[in-house]
Amino acid sequence: MNHLAHVFLAPDTPQARVGSIMGDFCRGIAMDQLPGNVRRGVEHHLAVDGYTDRHPQVCASRRLFSPQRRRFAGVALDILYDHYLLKHWNRFSDVDADRFIRMVYQELPEHEHLMPRRMLWVTRRITEDDWFGHYRRLDNIGYALDRVAGRIRFPNRFGGIIEEIERHNEELEARFLGFFRELQRDAREL
Repeated sequence: MNHLAHVFLAPDTPQARVGSIMGDFCRGIAMDQLPGNVRRGVEHHLAVDGYTDRHPQVCASRRLFSPQRRRFAGVALDILYDHYLLKHWNRFSDVDADRFIRMVYQELPEHEHLMPRRMLWVTRRITEDDWFGHYRRLDNIGYALDRVAGRIRFPNRFGGIIEEIERHNEELEARFLGFFRELQRDAREL
């Protein structure tokens, strides 16, 4: 899961939502020194990632990617799933997507004092550049994935992965819908 899905699935407190993003930045953090709800959000993030990585629908989705790009399929699916979540938001929430995003964009700056430096930089980009809003369009997913590919420090074939996503989009979307409701239900217990 990527940032939007994590804050969507997180326990319903601002600190837990911050912690749910912090799960990607927690290496080197003294977890026992975090406020309880932030720690709960981090732990929730890690549990959601584990659940997602093992889910049969996600495993089947990874196999749709070519062998040279399969290594990065998990990263691609994480970001793509934010697109599908936005596209099908009303299936999963009674809260308006724009209202939810605005709330998260307000909460993140209010909790910057809790964030490690790298997370602070990323969350500022998320809010200032409206990453979540941009995830509504599939071509923006391609742009985001190409930017990730550009940050990989070794030769790779990750760039242009949107072509494979577009080729398999219908099946990828169906598989997302086949697993996300289960994840949403089980995330309450994780």
